[in-house]
Amino acid sequence: MIVTPKPKGATARRAPVSLFWFRRDLRLHDNVGFAEALAGGLPVVPIFIFDTEILERLEDRDDLRVQFIHQRVLDLHEELVHAGSALTIKHGRPLAVWKELLKRYEIRAVYFNHDYEPAAIERDAKIRAFLEKAGVAVRSFKDQVIFERDEVQKDSGGPYTVFTPYSKKWKASLSARDVRPANGDLSNLLRVDQPLSDDHLPPSLERIGFRPKTFSYPEAKIDRKRMAAYAKTRDWPAQAGTSHLSLHLRFGTISIRELVSIASKTSETYLNELIWREFFMQILFHFPYAVDGPFRPEYSAIAWRQDEEQFAAWCEGRTGYPLVDAGMRELNATGFMHNRVRMVTASFLAKHLLMDWRWGEAYFARKLLDFDLAANNGNWQWVAGTGCDAAPYFRIFNPEAQQKKFDPDMTYIRQWVPEYGTSTYPTAIVEHALARARALREYKAALAGTDRLAR
Repeated sequence: MIVTPKPKGATARRAPVSLFWFRRDLRLHDNVGFAEALAGGLPVVPIFIFDTEILERLEDRDDLRVQFIHQRVLDLHEELVHAGSALTIKHGRPLAVWKELLKRYEIRAVYFNHDYEPAAIERDAKIRAFLEKAGVAVRSFKDQVIFERDEVQKDSGGPYTVFTPYSKKWKASLSARDVRPANGDLSNLLRVDQPLSDDHLPPSLERIGFRPKTFSYPEAKIDRKRMAAYAKTRDWPAQAGTSHLSLHLRFGTISIRELVSIASKTSETYLNELIWREFFMQILFHFPYAVDGPFRPEYSAIAWRQDEEQFAAWCEGRTGYPLVDAGMRELNATGFMHNRVRMVTASFLAKHLLMDWRWGEAYFARKLLDFDLAANNGNWQWVAGTGCDAAPYFRIFNPEAQQKKFDPDMTYIRQWVPEYGTSTYPTAIVEHALARARALREYKAALAGTDRLAR
């Protein structure tokens, strides 16, 4: 049952306040921007905006990520009501929402946490310019990463473009201060009484244009035993050997500082995965052109195939390669795919089928619960050989060898491809050796052509 308080009247509404804007940080605890707002000296109005500029771009009306966000927003609202306040919830384009909020509140300052994706940076710049022109102070903070932007650089200056030296500098830079939790005094929230005004009535999922779907999300709970065993168990898709926390990292329902603090004492392998996340974020920040094309421009000359029938077979898990098909079916059914299998399925599309990695990147962006632009882009380019790597195009995963090594009993495959071994299972749409030879030939030709043009 949702409790709905109401502000204490026009006088309270027009009293000077600060606003905190929840985005990729859907939690009250250990939230830097929220804690700073609470310490800012004015009553804090927490807000969330269901951004139609984002929602309108989504293809599926039963998108499980929207449902996850919606449920978490309801939970935040309940937590804030329990603290004597409430969450102001809006649905619309951010600039229009902020214009409306300026009419409703005497806003002295707006707080939020940094976002690093190009579209978000552009949005935040517009909102900042509008608010500052209206005389509102805008304060933003680092929260979703340990190190951002230019905080981990080469000794000679400039961003790292290779992971290993970046990770060494990252670890050498880490201190206790970087993982210290940031919490504020909830008594500094703007107090409200029941019943709530329309601003605080959480809209239904249907009202924002989506259909509810029965689904069980992983808990935002750190399993220390699983983390300690991560290096030994993470590559076997039939085992529960990964953290299943990537969804919570994506939407900030868990603190990166808490996770790094535990991982740094428990599992260097898992810590490295968290560093990869920040590596790709700083790559995207410094090289935003990688959103739409190869990080290494010389790979733009690859003659990608455009076989929509084979692409559909890949999307639907009908390639005739059981590990690839199991991964794609798991993705389509759950919004999740095991890390090892993500590499195999992505490599299969880019190398075996020689199809543009951006097709696969877009499909993963549509389906993954934990979709993160920087990680998705970075990992696809790593697999395709167009991204941050020293000798990229030679790496071509053999799906059969990967299956024999990481799913030898075919437990994972049997779960997702029950018809494997029967007459109903499709034959392979491409032969491995021929596909590998074709990929190497086309990559070499593209690079040779680029080199000739450069000379």
